[in-house]
Amino acid sequence: MEEQGTPARRSGTVKKVALGIGAMLALAVTVGCAYWTVTCPCDGTPGFVLLGERNDEPVADWTFANDVPLCQIQISVAMRPHSVNLNCMASPDGELFLSCSVGETKYWCPHVGEDEPARLRLNGVVYPVVLNRVMDTATLDKSWAARIRKLQKPGVIAMQPGQRGPSPEAERPGHWWTFHVRSRVEE
Repeated sequence: MEEQGTPARRSGTVKKVALGIGAMLALAVTVGCAYWTVTCPCDGTPGFVLLGERNDEPVADWTFANDVPLCQIQISVAMRPHSVNLNCMASPDGELFLSCSVGETKYWCPHVGEDEPARLRLNGVVYPVVLNRVMDTATLDKSWAARIRKLQKPGVIAMQPGQRGPSPEAERPGHWWTFHVRSRVEE
């Protein structure tokens, strides 16, 4: 003889298991997103919001950036934050530049407009900045020279693939993009 309610009981159990699995998946996605937000950008994986101590004071001399192997930049793409790791370098007079090889193939580079608001993170400190792509040959050469100087530093070389910096005589390739960075005062 069959018990009444058995199919209903089974249906309730299936629903509970499905809800439990759904809740676990939602939790895993939430934890994964939180981990990604806190740890990335990492290697070639872009990140989301740059977290860290905030410095709202304008920076006139960025030469301290030459002691940081990599910096992170966050721009807004399609109304959402997008952050990446990249080389940044300061000229001897304190101007800051971002380096991007083959910029037209990168997701973020073509999205940088004139006076693009961004956030820059150096050693855990986040600075509000403005980016502008450099097109002037003299400024491109100035930025390239700053890049070569920075990439000759032992602490920076240790972070490079093969732990080698470029030759001091390396010529700037035509596909190399650079962006000028300046402090942005937020109101």
